[in-house]
Amino acid sequence: MTTPRVFIVRHGETEWSLNGRHTGTTELSLTPNGERRILATGRALVGDDRLIVPSKLAHIYVSPRRRAQRTLELLRIGCREKLPWQEKRTYTESDIRTQADVQITEDIREWDYGDYEGMTSAQIRAQRKERGQGSWDIWKDGCPGGESPADVTERLDRLIEDIKSRFHSKAMGGSQEESCPADVLLVAHGHILRAFAMRWVRKELPDNPSFLLEAGGVGTLSYEHHNIEEPAILLGGSFMVDIVENAADAQLSQGTR
Repeated sequence: MTTPRVFIVRHGETEWSLNGRHTGTTELSLTPNGERRILATGRALVGDDRLIVPSKLAHIYVSPRRRAQRTLELLRIGCREKLPWQEKRTYTESDIRTQADVQITEDIREWDYGDYEGMTSAQIRAQRKERGQGSWDIWKDGCPGGESPADVTERLDRLIEDIKSRFHSKAMGGSQEESCPADVLLVAHGHILRAFAMRWVRKELPDNPSFLLEAGGVGTLSYEHHNIEEPAILLGGSFMVDIVENAADAQLSQGTR
């Protein structure tokens, strides 16, 4: 039986991600290069014989920010229902590849940077030095006027519990058939997804996750030993070729009748 996975996708490149400015609540569009790279990511990693198999997705969570929603559009997952922010579906019936619902949730929006919105890390540290405030580490100190590590932990833990209770516990508890979709996709932002990975494996944010997730990057989380009590970071995930092989076998069988 396949162990469920959580795929985390950071939104594509924006002007602020290019120059390192902290982007929380500010709405920015993807750059043309950012859009091209997400399209390439979708072609490379989404499909029946790829890392993210649309038919195996049980649910999709996306940030309220437009840059994350545009990223989901460009991945071309092929949801049956129109995306929540669209008036109608923008592709044909033949392009549908998943039954997964899409949910916009504040729990996966970017870290609220408060007074540091739009600033680079170098600018923040220079400002703090001028004010005699000492060094700064977002994982330990949070952001004045924004969120603390405890604030972020609270909402991420709530989301993780939602994923496990609604989709993963049943898939690994024997109450669902093996073929039932159980994978989950998150499309969001750099800091919050790195924090999500930390909380997934029950680490505290002040420990400072030494993870990188580039704009448009994809990560995978799962479990060891098919056990919901052993969450893990999947450093290298295999492609799901069984679906393609099964389809090929079915075609071969029909051809020999």
